[in-house]
Amino acid sequence: MGTKLTKNVIDIGISEIDRKAIARGLSELLADSYSLYLMTHNFHWNVKGPMFNTLHTMFMTQYTEQWTALDLIAERIRALGEPAPGTYKEFSKLTSIKEVDGVPKAMDMVKHLVKAQEATAKTARKLFPLVEKANDQPTADLLTQRQDIHEKTAWMLRSLLEE
Repeated sequence: MGTKLTKNVIDIGISEIDRKAIARGLSELLADSYSLYLMTHNFHWNVKGPMFNTLHTMFMTQYTEQWTALDLIAERIRALGEPAPGTYKEFSKLTSIKEVDGVPKAMDMVKHLVKAQEATAKTARKLFPLVEKANDQPTADLLTQRQDIHEKTAWMLRSLLEE
């Protein structure tokens, strides 16, 4: 008697259709998160002016947090049984964040980061109805955490722009 090969079936209480759709949405979140990470790290390296120390340190704190989040998002995609995107080509197709040309002035960096933080929060938020319908609490928890961080960070950055 030979051993019959069987396909690994994911049976976690979420349909295959919903798992694929949630993974697609998480892939967009991963692309936005990576784009935001890269923008923040770039600005950390290139910021200058009177607010250098404050912004350099703040950007480092932000990109370090974002780097950790990338892994959490990618691992959730994998737990749902789908491959996580991981190339610039894939990210550029999936992201809602526009790249910044050149090296902006310090406060323009802050403005770009506010928009990118808000865009990433919106990407997470738009996935919520599907996640709730599919009864996918781990993804809902991840999305809630990411929204909280991106909205709080956007607020802190916006505060720097006040007169």
